[in-house]
Amino acid sequence: MRRRRNTKLLVEPPASATGDIAFNLIVFFLVCAAVQPDSGRPQTIPRSEETQKEQAEEEHINVQLKRAAVLLNGDPVSDQQLLSRLKGLLDSKPRPEDKVVVLNSDGDVEYQRWMSVTGTIEDAGGLLTIQTEEERTIQVP
Repeated sequence: MRRRRNTKLLVEPPASATGDIAFNLIVFFLVCAAVQPDSGRPQTIPRSEETQKEQAEEEHINVQLKRAAVLLNGDPVSDQQLLSRLKGLLDSKPRPEDKVVVLNSDGDVEYQRWMSVTGTIEDAGGLLTIQTEEERTIQVP
């Protein structure tokens, strides 16, 4: 006796399984993509809204952080002198919006040093602003 051959080649998967698989994949990716909260010292950084009037009226205190030195308004100071010099400059400014300290840091400064200097600025009563990029307008005659 010869056996009859089954010619049914196309088999459809059950429709109920696709929903289960999609749900399992969504749960898997949500569990794997758990977000770690950032840790560190919280800082309040002001918005950078500037007008020409404010720029002409006031000069902010400028701290330039290099790998081996700290410059306060262009003058080199040691880490121990920074707090007392900043307090002296900030005590002469009565309004809180005048106590803005602009921090410009080189790219090769260590993280611990940067955190130490920003902490010193906040301890002195300064409002920290980070300068990321300077914009210049050049007029060609």
